Amino acid sequence: MNTQVEHFFEKTQQWSEEFNLLRDIITENKSLEEEYKWMHPCYTLDGKNIVLIHGFKEYCALLFHKGALLKDPEGILIQQTENVQAGRQIRFKHIAEIITLRPVIQAYIREAIEIEKAGLKVEMKKVNDYPISEEFQQALAQDQELNTAFYSLTTGRQKGYLFYFNQAKQSKTRQNRIEKYYQQILDGKGIDD
Repeated sequence: MNTQVEHFFEKTQQWSEEFNLLRDIITENKSLEEEYKWMHPCYTLDGKNIVLIHGFKEYCALLFHKGALLKDPEGILIQQTENVQAGRQIRFKHIAEIITLRPVIQAYIREAIEIEKAGLKVEMKKVNDYPISEEFQQALAQDQELNTAFYSLTTGRQKGYLFYFNQAKQSKTRQNRIEKYYQQILDGKGIDD
């Protein structure tokens, strides 16, 4: 018994009934371990994340970590944002939805376990798949120290910067963001470090 998970279920007020039913459904599968990750109950197979229970203001959800690989014959999996590559959610607003979908949820969990056992992986975007804004290209071309530092970062950190710089619609905003994170890049840090 994981005390952090127990505490999560005890202190939860909104979605309490839904969370407990989702937990019951998930733990029917005896091959999954119940852990506490990212401040939520997470169910793993041999240390690999399979599904997580979490709640938001408008809905609660199951997050399948490799949900992009699930077949989804019911068409119920949701990609939270266009930038989420692997995870997919099944969202619920009422306990009745969970009760109705119970057999489907169980089938999706079984499929997620089989995907993990098979060692399948979600093909993630590579750094080269992210466009480099004109402003950042100029900065890299004009500043060899910045260029060296940026390409020395981990691919995840590079992706984070490229994504953040490209989100800005205006050139001035992109330039301001580059200037703001200039020293952080030189220091070998990611956008969230």
